[in-house]
Amino acid sequence: MKLAGRTAILTRPHDPTEDRNLMLYTIKLHPEITIKTKPVRQLMTKSLAQNTRNVLRRIHPDVTVRNDWDSILVRTPDATEDRINEAIEEALECIPGIAFYNAVVDFPLGDFDDMVRDTLSVWREDLAGKTFCVRVKRSGHHDFSSVDAERYVGGGLNKFTDAAGVRLKHPEVEVKLEIKRNRVYVVKQRRRGMGGYPLGTQETVLSLVSGGFDSTVAAYQMLRRGVKSHFLFFNLGGAAHENGVKEVIYYLWKKFGSSHKVNFVSVPFEGVVEEILSKVEDRYMGVVLKRMMMRAAEQVATYQRIPALVTGEAIAQVSSQTLPNLSHIDDVTDSLVIRPLIVTDKPEIIDIARNIGTATFAERMPEYCGVISRKPNAACKRVDVEAAETDFDWAVLEQAVEAAKTEAIDEMTWVSQDDLEADLDAPADSDRPVTVIDVRHPTEAEVSPLELAGQEVLQIPFYSLNRRFGGLDPDVHYLLYCDKGVMSKLHALHLKDAGFDNVGVYHRD
Repeated sequence: MKLAGRTAILTRPHDPTEDRNLMLYTIKLHPEITIKTKPVRQLMTKSLAQNTRNVLRRIHPDVTVRNDWDSILVRTPDATEDRINEAIEEALECIPGIAFYNAVVDFPLGDFDDMVRDTLSVWREDLAGKTFCVRVKRSGHHDFSSVDAERYVGGGLNKFTDAAGVRLKHPEVEVKLEIKRNRVYVVKQRRRGMGGYPLGTQETVLSLVSGGFDSTVAAYQMLRRGVKSHFLFFNLGGAAHENGVKEVIYYLWKKFGSSHKVNFVSVPFEGVVEEILSKVEDRYMGVVLKRMMMRAAEQVATYQRIPALVTGEAIAQVSSQTLPNLSHIDDVTDSLVIRPLIVTDKPEIIDIARNIGTATFAERMPEYCGVISRKPNAACKRVDVEAAETDFDWAVLEQAVEAAKTEAIDEMTWVSQDDLEADLDAPADSDRPVTVIDVRHPTEAEVSPLELAGQEVLQIPFYSLNRRFGGLDPDVHYLLYCDKGVMSKLHALHLKDAGFDNVGVYHRD
């Protein structure tokens, strides 16, 4: 390697755009990928490159992605708009398998003076008044060492900038260079990725989702581990409930899993809930509901040839999630049931949800519980749970599974919450008489009855409302009531979606 004089650094002409692209990103693999056997590493690196290509080409069709064994190179066209580069950088942070990526400026490898001059063109202003060191990582055959390059470039930067000096330990700025064969990459910025394995390198699963904190974080954990996930939703609250879940799941897929096509499956489960509430003893309802969901999930998974189910359950978070009850829930399926959050504390789950952006959806998602038990059994016996299901009409479960709706996640349709709720609080038609319907569970209504002077009140539990509403007087305007206004609102939206225009929500002063 020729070592020219220091003064040549300032006197030799140099075209800063010569033989380089304006934007280049070097992707570094998640460490667990690098320790795999050569065939596995090749497969994972190839998958990561293709996944990156699938995501970035939707941002700009001329982006190029090249597999370079220990890294992946992403080039954007010259003069790409800043907003496009920003979108690419945001996408790179959310592709499973990327440990971190560097935004670099790419130069041809010349002599040490060229290296100093090229580094100055990137770092000169940012070093003013700061201590720094130079770190060089080199691959290929060269007649100099990494330490040689560090010393020469560091000396040049110290002389030709207003830096406060070189500091090898704990500098304010680390100037990083990567030398690969005949190229020099001057690192402008390093940003962390999400780690994990490239999506699609593991088996496929079916993630059971409700739209809350737990199920979305569990689904994210699987995506991060390279597991392609389809999504299964049990609809307990009609169109409004489904719309809210679709919004958060679409966000999750778009941000972290859009390199692959997956499905969203919705199973109408209100009839199953009604059957449980009518036929199952109170303290076993929660476990029986989960068992019914597992049975339905297994049928959907079998039909779609998916070998495993994923849930957001964590030990002892609720009564149905104790070890005995989880065992009874798993009894009804031969599928592998994966629980990524099984020993995770709720605050941790919420923190992860905030970090990945699903918390805002979960916070406004109505907490819709399919069954209400005053004294749920946290340690059911298997024989008692099986006995509790004796009178259940299994045709109801089969009908729910047969009515399941499958949509490609990138082709889903839904109505916005604002549109759905537009007229719920509108005054009732003045020409119609008004009747209030108490939709609470009978045990709740019994403990705290709704008594309104001069106002007719009907008691129709929420689990029977959809079946019975069509038989009510169509000339009456019905206002639904529950304590928190959640189930009343969901069912009013559901009935409106079914075509009834004589329904709203009753707000108790």
